[in-house]
Amino acid sequence: MIRIHNSLTREKQELRPIETGALRMYVCGLTVYDYVHIGHARMLLVFDVVARYLRHRGYHLTYVRNITDIDDKIIRRAAENGEPVETLAQRFIDAMNEDGERLGLLRPDHEPRATHYLPQIIAMIEQLLAKGYAYLAVNGDVMYAVARFAGYGQLSGKRLADLRAGARVEVDEAKRDPLDFVLWKHAKTGEPSWPSPWGPGRPGWHIECSAMSSTLLGTHFDLHGGGLDLKFPHHENEIAQSRAASGDQFVNVWMHNGFVNVDEEKMSKSLGNFFTVREVLPRLRHPEVLRYFVLSSHYRGPINYSVDQLEQADAALGRLYTALRDLPLLAPSPSEYGERFQEAMDDDFNTPEALAVLQSLAHEVNTAKAAGVHQRAAALGAELGALGQVLGLFAVPAAQWFRLGAVATDAAIDDGEIEARIAARAAARRAKDWAESDRIREELAAAGVVLEDKPGGKTTWRRA
Repeated sequence: MIRIHNSLTREKQELRPIETGALRMYVCGLTVYDYVHIGHARMLLVFDVVARYLRHRGYHLTYVRNITDIDDKIIRRAAENGEPVETLAQRFIDAMNEDGERLGLLRPDHEPRATHYLPQIIAMIEQLLAKGYAYLAVNGDVMYAVARFAGYGQLSGKRLADLRAGARVEVDEAKRDPLDFVLWKHAKTGEPSWPSPWGPGRPGWHIECSAMSSTLLGTHFDLHGGGLDLKFPHHENEIAQSRAASGDQFVNVWMHNGFVNVDEEKMSKSLGNFFTVREVLPRLRHPEVLRYFVLSSHYRGPINYSVDQLEQADAALGRLYTALRDLPLLAPSPSEYGERFQEAMDDDFNTPEALAVLQSLAHEVNTAKAAGVHQRAAALGAELGALGQVLGLFAVPAAQWFRLGAVATDAAIDDGEIEARIAARAAARRAKDWAESDRIREELAAAGVVLEDKPGGKTTWRRA
């Protein structure tokens, strides 16, 4: 039985599908005004693995991850660039999808955009107004009345009195309560707007997810995920809106992934330690290194991003690929390692423990290889490959992995030249010209190419 830490109850609980054999999951996606950064990448990879594993365990999963394509930040950035909002949003949606492909992300079943769900958003706001949970403010905005929802603060553990005490002095005079939040923003000059019963305007951020999730997954579904930074106020507001509008339970289990720190400091643009996926990936052997790095820490805790951590992830992933190298392709068969892997993943998606199982399995493969027990090595290797693929690993053939390198430079040496120099070295060795053989090895090493001499005179190579 899969057990998941529920942010709402603050404890692990058994996953009990609302519909037998099926699960519905909504994850808050990106606001598309800039490139995907490594904090986004962690969220995307975490829930990619959650989706992969739930399907691996036999569930029919409907996975929805939204796109916010209208927002204050998008409008400001478009104005700064002197381009239409729609053009900027589409450009960064395309960039997000390109980065997702590089990261090996499975596409969600539905990827709704806020601007495509205006009728559903307006209908939900009308429900909230009719039930007395919302009001039309004097400035033309439609506001949610937080005090009307008795359960407000349950997800985040915050009390209304404490929140009010900490509210800013310069409260928007249009609000009846400093905690009230906007559902529909009246149109401002020069900003995009859509018609509504309350005049032209656009939706507030929080109402988008409530409308899109209920439209695609119903008013009561199994899982809702996102980054820890969304827990309050975004997810708290989603609960208030959705439950008030429908009267239904909304979500059974809430999941939140932790923050990314950079060299032990919180990632932020102001500190200059802010990295996009497009900046990071060219420095790595392959995007799988970033995936392995993310999975090396439990999703709920913080993760520290540093060059050293990435190098450790590259080395650890390399050990797995080493075990898979030179093995025939076999169908995997169940073993104790598969059971241990499932136990780890069933326990709140404990990917660090699951990776430890893979490393133990790789050690067994190498031991069998060294002992000449080739059938056992092949069988264990087949299971290693199958289990790794559950986590989105091993998209690259093992023989090719070690020929990958970071971004090419003018001094880089291509595969054909490497093979030619290895052939020249083999000729020197046959002629017993050991000085020339050593010179070629050292020359290749200086270019970041490591040679490995195998029994029988065969030489393989990998990029450092």
